[in-house]
Amino acid sequence: MLEIVREPSCCATPETITPAVLETRDLGVSIGGRAILRNVNLSIRPRQVFGIIGPSGAGKSTLLKCINRLIDLTPHAQVTGEVLFNQQSILSQSIHPDDLRARIGMLFQQPVVFPKSTYHNVIFGVKRLGLVARKDLPAAAEAALREAALWDEVKDRLHESALKLSVGQQQRLCLARSLAMQPEVILMDEPTSALDPRSTEAIEQLMTRLKERHTIVLVTHNIPQARRVCDWLACVCMNDGVGEVAETACCDQMLDNPCCQAVVEYLKAAP
Repeated sequence: MLEIVREPSCCATPETITPAVLETRDLGVSIGGRAILRNVNLSIRPRQVFGIIGPSGAGKSTLLKCINRLIDLTPHAQVTGEVLFNQQSILSQSIHPDDLRARIGMLFQQPVVFPKSTYHNVIFGVKRLGLVARKDLPAAAEAALREAALWDEVKDRLHESALKLSVGQQQRLCLARSLAMQPEVILMDEPTSALDPRSTEAIEQLMTRLKERHTIVLVTHNIPQARRVCDWLACVCMNDGVGEVAETACCDQMLDNPCCQAVVEYLKAAP
């Protein structure tokens, strides 16, 4: 087993005051009988950027999918352990996945844009779930686009196809679609990996602003990015072919002085 290094006391003081918004307890995932993750124990406090780093294939994206039950859509996936959202299990069959995903939004590596207008892309979720009255949809769309720092760029072409937007704009549009549902948590799976440096900077600036109202869980392979935007980090490494949390710590401590040898080796090899 990898050594699980708990949150160090030197940087845990402010974090322990507020209850966790998300927790995983002995979380394990297997797909088709093959173990992907095991013994994942994380505690994520509200209104911060919590980064997840680690080598490719260690199960980081799978971990994100467990947090908002997108893993339910993976054939032959089995989940053990617990995932808690505000101290309540999300794995209960009494919780509808759509309701959960409205409160825990997600941004993917590639923008998922529908072949509709920019406006209809933004309101897609809130309209489908009936979260906003029809008369309030335009205001909700504007508020979400403003929060995603996209309103000024698209306000004069809201009813044009969203496919005409640049990739960076499309990613912010996807973020606006999630923000329209006023989520408490936003999961981001390498959201800048397909973007140019300017668009990457725009997304990173948004993360810094958004954490004032939302909790962000970010999977990234970009270590300089993790240093720029993350408050806390968890490193998921492979142990006998299965992903495990090797260490959690405040960002600077893990990147400058990791405790676990697996993390040391990963950071040495990381670009």
